Amino acid sequence: MRAYLSRRYHFSASHRLHRGAYSEEQNRATYGKCNNPHGHGHNYIVEVTAGGQVDPETGMVCDMVKLDEAVRKNIVARYDHTNLNRDEGFRDLVPTTENLCIGIHKMLSPVFAAGGLGPVDLVRVRVEETENNSFEYAGD
Repeated sequence: MRAYLSRRYHFSASHRLHRGAYSEEQNRATYGKCNNPHGHGHNYIVEVTAGGQVDPETGMVCDMVKLDEAVRKNIVARYDHTNLNRDEGFRDLVPTTENLCIGIHKMLSPVFAAGGLGPVDLVRVRVEETENNSFEYAGD
């Protein structure tokens, strides 16, 4: 029987939505107030969903302690209280929350593939930027 576990994590970061190839007018038209030259911040909520068989011995889908360690080490420690525009992962990307969500999925995929969390799959990553905006990515 396949079951799913979703865990939520928090971090705060700032960003400016700006594309160097665009003119100032194109950037303002595309990104609006999110193109503020001084940037702006969010209290992001990241939800990671794992899926797999319930272990008959432990009764769990995956080891939550190991999942927490992996997300805190690879995601929260990297992004908390940073400017996303200065992160190497956004060197060639606009740090939209869509791109952040995809990047988080790509960073966590090898952790799941290595089997360190048990025989579970990374089902999806969801990033909540505001109470009105959230983005999900489930892989290619």
